[in-house]
Amino acid sequence: MNIGVFGGTFDPIHTGHLIIAEEARIKLGLSRVLFVPAGQPWLKLNHSITAAAHRVEMVRRAIASNPYFELCTLEVERPGPSYTVDTIIMLQKQLGAEASFLFILGQDTLADLPLWKEPGKLVQICQLVVAPRAGSGLPDLKSLELSIPGVVHSVIQLELPIIEISSSGIRRRVAEGLSIRYLVPDEVEKYILQQRLYS
Repeated sequence: MNIGVFGGTFDPIHTGHLIIAEEARIKLGLSRVLFVPAGQPWLKLNHSITAAAHRVEMVRRAIASNPYFELCTLEVERPGPSYTVDTIIMLQKQLGAEASFLFILGQDTLADLPLWKEPGKLVQICQLVVAPRAGSGLPDLKSLELSIPGVVHSVIQLELPIIEISSSGIRRRVAEGLSIRYLVPDEVEKYILQQRLYS
């Protein structure tokens, strides 16, 4: 049973996230994709982040129509900074030995992997599905291999068109009073407007 794990701040979740998850599901034969909103992302400790309850609700609304997508609130329920390796270990305990995990991330994030908690262990317990991002190429895997042995064999490159939608761009558009229609699912747009997020 191959399970995709899509972690992120999701502030807010947008159409690009959903396209990446669906492409990964289809191309890699995933039985489901777990969306895992970060509780306290350790790389963004100095950044202002929307309350977890809002981010969780936006993910819930965004994925409601896809039976293969599930919300996983492990990280927002756990106190302290969120680390991917801890999340995968907890999922392994919950779902058992028959589950294989594929962690979905962007090319830009892969370059930061040596800074993560126990990256060597992470590439042993799951595969990394790398989605293209605008403005960033795939990091040199041979260089990464020097600091994280095994990463070369762990990475799967997901081929799909680059989707130039970003959460920061959406937040900026809302703040400027611009439309975000089609950048986020309709239910997410409604929620952002109802709750007056980002304005």
